[in-house]
Amino acid sequence: MSDLSSFPITKRWPPKNPEAIQLYSLPTPNGVKIAIALEELGLAYDAHRIDFSTNEQKSPEFVSLNPNGRIPAIIDPNGPDGKPIGLFESGAILVYLAEKTGKLIPADAHGRYETLAWVMFQMGGIGPMFGQFGHFFKFAADKVANNSYPMERYRDESQRLLSILEARLEGRSWLMGEDYTIADITTFPWVEGARKFYGAADVLDYASFPNVLGWVDRALARPAVKIGMDVPAKP
Repeated sequence: MSDLSSFPITKRWPPKNPEAIQLYSLPTPNGVKIAIALEELGLAYDAHRIDFSTNEQKSPEFVSLNPNGRIPAIIDPNGPDGKPIGLFESGAILVYLAEKTGKLIPADAHGRYETLAWVMFQMGGIGPMFGQFGHFFKFAADKVANNSYPMERYRDESQRLLSILEARLEGRSWLMGEDYTIADITTFPWVEGARKFYGAADVLDYASFPNVLGWVDRALARPAVKIGMDVPAKP
Protein backbone atom coordinates (compact mmCIF):
# COMPACT_ATOMS: atom_id res chain seq x y z
CA MET A 1 0.00 0.00 0.00
CA SER A 2 1.27 3.46 -0.92
CA ASP A 3 2.45 5.64 1.96
CA LEU A 4 1.37 9.25 1.40
CA SER A 5 2.20 10.40 4.92
CA SER A 6 5.06 12.56 3.64
CA PHE A 7 2.44 14.89 2.13
CA PRO A 8 1.08 17.10 4.96
CA ILE A 9 -2.16 17.68 3.04
CA THR A 10 -3.17 14.07 3.66
CA LYS A 11 -3.39 14.77 7.39
CA ARG A 12 -6.26 17.18 6.82
CA TRP A 13 -7.81 15.32 3.90
CA PRO A 14 -7.04 11.61 4.51
CA PRO A 15 -7.07 9.37 1.44
CA LYS A 16 -10.00 7.00 1.15
CA ASN A 17 -7.95 4.84 -1.20
CA PRO A 18 -4.19 5.49 -0.89
CA GLU A 19 -3.61 3.70 -4.21
CA ALA A 20 -5.84 6.18 -6.07
CA ILE A 21 -4.94 9.64 -7.34
CA GLN A 22 -5.83 12.23 -4.71
CA LEU A 23 -7.64 15.22 -6.24
CA TYR A 24 -8.01 18.46 -4.27
CA SER A 25 -10.43 20.68 -6.09
CA LEU A 26 -13.78 22.41 -6.48
CA PRO A 27 -16.20 22.57 -9.46
CA THR A 28 -14.76 25.73 -11.03
CA PRO A 29 -13.61 26.07 -14.66
CA ASN A 30 -10.08 25.17 -13.55
CA GLY A 31 -11.11 22.54 -11.05
CA VAL A 32 -13.39 20.47 -13.26
CA LYS A 33 -10.70 20.00 -15.91
CA ILE A 34 -8.90 17.41 -13.83
CA ALA A 35 -12.00 15.52 -12.74
CA ILE A 36 -13.10 15.35 -16.38
CA ALA A 37 -9.71 14.06 -17.49
CA LEU A 38 -9.65 11.45 -14.73
CA GLU A 39 -13.13 10.28 -15.73
CA GLU A 40 -12.21 10.21 -19.42
CA LEU A 41 -9.08 8.20 -18.65
CA GLY A 42 -10.81 5.81 -16.26
CA LEU A 43 -8.28 6.48 -13.51
CA ALA A 44 -9.24 5.82 -9.90
CA TYR A 45 -9.27 8.94 -7.75
CA ASP A 46 -10.38 10.32 -4.41
CA ALA A 47 -11.99 13.75 -4.69
CA HIS A 48 -11.43 16.14 -1.78
CA ARG A 49 -13.52 19.30 -1.75
CA ILE A 50 -11.54 22.45 -0.93
CA ASP A 51 -13.92 24.96 0.64
CA PHE A 52 -13.28 28.50 -0.60
CA SER A 53 -15.78 29.94 1.89
CA THR A 54 -13.39 29.07 4.72
CA ASN A 55 -10.22 29.71 2.67
CA GLU A 56 -9.11 26.09 2.84
CA GLN A 57 -7.02 26.72 -0.26
CA LYS A 58 -4.87 29.04 1.88
CA SER A 59 -4.43 26.55 4.72
CA PRO A 60 -0.91 25.36 5.56
CA GLU A 61 -1.84 21.82 4.56
CA PHE A 62 -3.05 22.83 1.12
CA VAL A 63 -0.21 25.28 0.52
CA SER A 64 2.22 22.48 1.33
CA LEU A 65 1.08 20.88 -1.94
CA ASN A 66 0.44 24.03 -3.95
CA PRO A 67 2.46 27.04 -2.77
CA ASN A 68 0.24 29.26 -4.92
CA GLY A 69 -2.85 28.39 -2.89
CA ARG A 70 -5.07 27.59 -5.86
CA ILE A 71 -7.06 24.54 -6.93
CA PRO A 72 -6.69 22.02 -8.45
CA ALA A 73 -3.83 19.92 -7.14
CA ILE A 74 -3.19 16.20 -7.11
CA ILE A 75 -1.06 13.51 -5.55
CA ASP A 76 -0.41 10.45 -7.70
CA PRO A 77 0.77 7.58 -5.48
CA ASN A 78 2.08 5.84 -8.58
CA GLY A 79 4.13 8.59 -10.17
CA PRO A 80 7.31 8.40 -12.24
CA ASP A 81 9.53 5.47 -11.27
CA GLY A 82 6.71 4.24 -9.05
CA LYS A 83 7.20 7.06 -6.55
CA PRO A 84 4.41 9.41 -5.36
CA ILE A 85 4.31 12.84 -6.95
CA GLY A 86 2.39 15.99 -6.05
CA LEU A 87 1.41 18.43 -8.79
CA PHE A 88 -0.40 21.73 -9.10
CA GLU A 89 -1.48 23.97 -12.03
CA SER A 90 -4.26 22.48 -14.13
CA GLY A 91 -2.33 22.58 -17.40
CA ALA A 92 0.64 20.75 -15.93
CA ILE A 93 -1.65 18.14 -14.37
CA LEU A 94 -3.46 17.55 -17.66
CA VAL A 95 -0.19 17.07 -19.53
CA TYR A 96 1.02 14.70 -16.83
CA LEU A 97 -2.15 12.57 -16.93
CA ALA A 98 -2.14 12.46 -20.73
CA GLU A 99 1.49 11.38 -20.86
CA LYS A 100 1.03 8.91 -17.99
CA THR A 101 -1.70 7.09 -19.93
CA GLY A 102 -0.78 7.84 -23.53
CA LYS A 103 -4.31 9.15 -24.08
CA LEU A 104 -5.95 12.51 -24.81
CA ILE A 105 -2.79 13.72 -26.57
CA PRO A 106 -1.47 12.73 -30.01
CA ALA A 107 1.36 10.21 -30.08
CA ASP A 108 3.21 11.94 -32.92
CA ALA A 109 5.46 14.86 -32.03
CA HIS A 110 3.78 17.29 -34.44
CA GLY A 111 0.32 16.67 -33.02
CA ARG A 112 1.59 16.64 -29.44
CA TYR A 113 3.22 20.06 -29.67
CA GLU A 114 0.24 21.54 -31.50
CA THR A 115 -2.01 20.26 -28.72
CA LEU A 116 0.28 21.78 -26.12
CA ALA A 117 0.12 25.11 -27.94
CA TRP A 118 -3.66 25.15 -27.55
CA VAL A 119 -3.36 24.14 -23.91
CA MET A 120 -1.04 27.13 -23.37
CA PHE A 121 -3.47 29.34 -25.30
CA GLN A 122 -6.07 28.57 -22.66
CA MET A 123 -3.68 28.91 -19.74
CA GLY A 124 -2.30 32.25 -20.89
CA GLY A 125 -5.38 33.71 -22.59
CA ILE A 126 -8.82 32.20 -22.09
CA GLY A 127 -8.46 31.56 -18.35
CA PRO A 128 -7.00 34.88 -17.22
CA MET A 129 -9.08 37.05 -19.54
CA PHE A 130 -12.39 35.30 -18.92
CA GLY A 131 -11.64 35.32 -15.21
CA GLN A 132 -11.01 39.07 -15.16
CA PHE A 133 -14.10 39.70 -17.27
CA GLY A 134 -16.23 37.63 -14.89
CA HIS A 135 -14.82 39.46 -11.89
CA PHE A 136 -15.76 42.90 -13.15
CA PHE A 137 -19.00 41.80 -14.81
CA LYS A 138 -20.46 39.74 -11.96
CA PHE A 139 -18.57 40.31 -8.76
CA ALA A 140 -17.28 43.89 -8.89
CA ALA A 141 -19.94 45.63 -10.95
CA ASP A 142 -20.74 47.96 -8.06
CA LYS A 143 -17.08 48.97 -7.76
CA VAL A 144 -16.85 50.01 -11.41
CA ALA A 145 -20.36 51.40 -11.81
CA ASN A 146 -18.92 54.79 -12.78
CA ASN A 147 -16.13 53.39 -14.91
CA SER A 148 -17.01 50.92 -17.64
CA TYR A 149 -13.43 50.54 -18.84
CA PRO A 150 -12.40 47.41 -16.85
CA MET A 151 -15.44 45.36 -17.88
CA GLU A 152 -15.27 46.56 -21.49
CA ARG A 153 -11.55 45.83 -21.74
CA TYR A 154 -11.92 42.22 -20.62
CA ARG A 155 -15.18 41.76 -22.51
CA ASP A 156 -13.51 42.82 -25.75
CA GLU A 157 -10.48 40.62 -25.13
CA SER A 158 -12.71 37.65 -24.28
CA GLN A 159 -14.61 38.16 -27.52
CA ARG A 160 -11.35 38.33 -29.44
CA LEU A 161 -10.28 35.00 -27.93
CA LEU A 162 -13.67 33.50 -28.78
CA SER A 163 -13.17 34.59 -32.38
CA ILE A 164 -9.88 32.67 -32.46
CA LEU A 165 -11.64 29.55 -31.19
CA GLU A 166 -14.43 30.10 -33.71
CA ALA A 167 -11.95 30.16 -36.59
CA ARG A 168 -10.05 27.15 -35.28
CA LEU A 169 -13.24 25.10 -34.97
CA GLU A 170 -14.42 25.79 -38.50
CA GLY A 171 -14.85 22.34 -40.04
CA ARG A 172 -13.51 20.65 -36.90
CA SER A 173 -15.27 18.66 -34.19
CA TRP A 174 -12.52 19.40 -31.67
CA LEU A 175 -9.57 21.76 -31.43
CA MET A 176 -7.28 19.09 -32.87
CA GLY A 177 -9.74 17.95 -35.53
CA GLU A 178 -11.44 14.62 -34.97
CA ASP A 179 -9.49 13.81 -31.80
CA TYR A 180 -10.74 15.02 -28.44
CA THR A 181 -7.72 16.03 -26.36
CA ILE A 182 -6.58 17.87 -23.27
CA ALA A 183 -6.74 21.04 -25.39
CA ASP A 184 -10.54 20.72 -25.37
CA ILE A 185 -10.72 19.69 -21.72
CA THR A 186 -8.71 22.69 -20.56
CA THR A 187 -10.71 25.21 -22.61
CA PHE A 188 -14.41 24.45 -22.87
CA PRO A 189 -15.13 24.68 -19.10
CA TRP A 190 -14.17 28.36 -19.22
CA VAL A 191 -16.45 29.04 -22.17
CA GLU A 192 -19.30 27.20 -20.46
CA GLY A 193 -18.51 28.96 -17.18
CA ALA A 194 -18.91 32.37 -18.77
CA ARG A 195 -22.25 31.27 -20.18
CA LYS A 196 -23.63 29.50 -17.10
CA PHE A 197 -21.85 30.85 -14.01
CA TYR A 198 -21.24 34.44 -15.13
CA GLY A 199 -24.49 34.62 -17.11
CA ALA A 200 -22.64 36.51 -19.81
CA ALA A 201 -23.72 34.78 -23.04
CA ASP A 202 -25.51 37.90 -24.28
CA VAL A 203 -22.80 40.35 -23.19
CA LEU A 204 -20.13 38.24 -24.92
CA ASP A 205 -22.41 37.77 -27.93
CA TYR A 206 -22.17 33.98 -27.91
CA ALA A 207 -24.69 33.82 -30.76
CA SER A 208 -21.92 35.10 -33.05
CA PHE A 209 -19.79 32.02 -32.32
CA PRO A 210 -21.81 29.00 -33.54
CA ASN A 211 -18.75 26.78 -33.96
CA VAL A 212 -17.77 27.44 -30.36
CA LEU A 213 -21.27 26.75 -29.06
CA GLY A 214 -21.50 23.49 -30.98
CA TRP A 215 -18.11 22.42 -29.64
CA VAL A 216 -19.06 23.17 -26.03
CA ASP A 217 -22.34 21.28 -26.40
CA ARG A 218 -20.52 18.26 -27.85
CA ALA A 219 -18.18 18.28 -24.88
CA LEU A 220 -20.99 18.62 -22.35
CA ALA A 221 -22.73 15.59 -23.89
CA ARG A 222 -19.81 13.29 -23.10
CA PRO A 223 -20.58 10.92 -20.17
CA ALA A 224 -17.26 11.65 -18.44
CA VAL A 225 -17.91 15.38 -18.68
CA LYS A 226 -21.37 15.05 -17.16
CA ILE A 227 -19.78 13.44 -14.11
CA GLY A 228 -16.64 15.57 -13.94
CA MET A 229 -18.48 18.90 -14.08
CA ASP A 230 -19.82 18.24 -10.58
CA VAL A 231 -16.66 16.92 -8.87
CA PRO A 232 -16.09 17.23 -5.99
CA ALA A 233 -19.82 17.19 -5.29
CA LYS A 234 -21.37 19.25 -2.52
CA PRO A 235 -21.51 17.33 0.79
